[in-house]
Amino acid sequence: MSTRGNYEESKTVSPFETKWAWKGGAIAGFVATVAMGLAISAVQLSTLRLAIAGLYGLEGSLVVGWIAHLAHGTLFGIIFAGLMADPGLFRVNDSIPKTIIAAVGYGLVLAIAGAGIVMPIWLGVIRFPTPPSIPNVTPPLLVWHAIYGVVLGSLFPFVDGL
Repeated sequence: MSTRGNYEESKTVSPFETKWAWKGGAIAGFVATVAMGLAISAVQLSTLRLAIAGLYGLEGSLVVGWIAHLAHGTLFGIIFAGLMADPGLFRVNDSIPKTIIAAVGYGLVLAIAGAGIVMPIWLGVIRFPTPPSIPNVTPPLLVWHAIYGVVLGSLFPFVDGL
């Protein structure tokens, strides 16, 4: 585990000692996506089955929806790890509460930009039967992405050295 993720060590880390913990980002992103996917499944299963699977022209397939969702969330976890390795942001990851706040903010940006704008545009481009309007930002969408952020930010400090 890196020193920026090990909160019991007192060693000071300089901004240029941070490394891109892409494996840790992938693990934290995957787990966060599972938690988010379970929340989506409990409230609005059609989001996975229709919209997310529909991104690949396979609307109606829950399996494709889950696979695509897990791939997206894992990739976004890797990107989050890259952001946390930025020398200008290295102090964000020196405490669990700050990492959670950063990850929730990141999740909400993903909700608004990705799911709220890019996803409806893409569904329209591929001629999805009923693409959502733009912006498609709803309270459940924000809650699901906040769940993603809480789990991502809570787990990432413990796997960032991988």
